Amino acid sequence: MNALPFAQRKMLPHQVPSWVGQGARHFVTINARDRAAEPFAAPAVAGVLLENLRAYETLGKWHIWVAVIMPDHLHFIATFNLDDAIHQTVTAWKRYQTRTLTIQFQRDYFEHRLRNEDEFVEKMTYIRENPVRKQLVKSSADYPYIIG
Repeated sequence: MNALPFAQRKMLPHQVPSWVGQGARHFVTINARDRAAEPFAAPAVAGVLLENLRAYETLGKWHIWVAVIMPDHLHFIATFNLDDAIHQTVTAWKRYQTRTLTIQFQRDYFEHRLRNEDEFVEKMTYIRENPVRKQLVKSSADYPYIIG
């Protein structure tokens, strides 16, 4: 029997090119380590994750355009304060959630700079409709763990 080779997850690059200035919008996805366990599904956890996204906004780390907390992952679009590295900001936010909520995230996260208004609208719609696509609610307006 041929065994499949062990596939190690690659580290994603998170360096922002020097030509990207303040004000750029980024689409971010963060996954739970054990997605099958749906660790963000508990209302107390989902609510605190949303509050903590807003808290980082208050601290001037990012501006949240839209965000959704799903049972096993979260998505958001943010404009980051580029005086701090995006990777450091997201990593620090995840570390705080792990300490305070005792939840575990996958090692890395996905981040993509939105290059134009069309991409922004497309990703915003994707985020807002995620609970509907996953059949958690019939209308995104009924989902309690959304910003924007």
